[in-house]
Amino acid sequence: MNFTLSDFDYNLSESLIAQSPAHPRDHARLLVYDRKSGSITDDHFYNLGQYLPDSTTLVVNNSKVEKCRLLFDEGKKELFVTSVSNNNTIEALVRPGKKFKQGKEIKLAKNISAKVTHIAEDGLRTLILSCDLDDPKLAPFKHTPFPPYIEQDESLSDEYQTVYAKDLGSKAAPTAGLHFTDELLDQLKGAGIKRSEVTLHVGLGTFAPVKTENLEDHTMHSEWYHLEQNTCDELNAAGHITAVGTTSVRVLETASGKPRTFRPESKETDIFITPGYDFKATDALITNFHLPKSTLLMLVAAFMGFDEMKRLYEHAIKEEYRFYSFGDAMLIL
Repeated sequence: MNFTLSDFDYNLSESLIAQSPAHPRDHARLLVYDRKSGSITDDHFYNLGQYLPDSTTLVVNNSKVEKCRLLFDEGKKELFVTSVSNNNTIEALVRPGKKFKQGKEIKLAKNISAKVTHIAEDGLRTLILSCDLDDPKLAPFKHTPFPPYIEQDESLSDEYQTVYAKDLGSKAAPTAGLHFTDELLDQLKGAGIKRSEVTLHVGLGTFAPVKTENLEDHTMHSEWYHLEQNTCDELNAAGHITAVGTTSVRVLETASGKPRTFRPESKETDIFITPGYDFKATDALITNFHLPKSTLLMLVAAFMGFDEMKRLYEHAIKEEYRFYSFGDAMLIL
């Protein structure tokens, strides 16, 4: 079956979009789906170990979210830093665009300004800051890049990092991992469940809407990932792999050969997984509930089947699960 963008649409009440995480983190709800039996179980994330195969290796993304959103003038001016050339030259999305004209120097705050040296076709600006990016006087203006459906609340900054985050570079959190606590990870380790870490820096493309009705016409964004030798050794020895989040899936499916083998590498992936994809390395998946018409939802549909994805999302909405980044989780076995 050839799917179109409209096939991945669904209606969701705003009341089900989580604005803050569960407390403690592992008290989020957990929908467990067994692909063999088609069964659905409603539980909580702290019981995850009851459902994972004893032989599985959890693969988590240890990327850490950067405070790359710079807000000035009570939020009226914004620089969203997408890349850094050196300590005072950046590429950024800007707001309002009409103020950031080619060659113009814009006052952002007292003793802080930025000069526009280039404007790309997509509107991305190259800017030279009047101070270094790590200058302490910029610190009050740096904010966590929460997705647009979550109200900016810097008090939730630490909640938007996984407990195992270490490699700074993401523009958004690998949100499936937000449900883990140190205590739960210790419990799983005690039960013999192994854990391996990969790094994939989540880019702004994760929020980019698919605009083409024909999915084959969509240009997938690229994201940088890294696999270390010890991780490859762990994955090559693993009899069963549970990916924590779609970012981990992107690494696993990009890096794995056939038969399943992994080698250390650092590169970009633009893999676009839609129904019909043949998974090489992912045996089970922990994920959140994703936005309509998103590439993440398409990946989930590819993993569990399109019709079953629709059925589970209908169940989750009926049972009032919490959706998106701070929402509840699903385990697909």
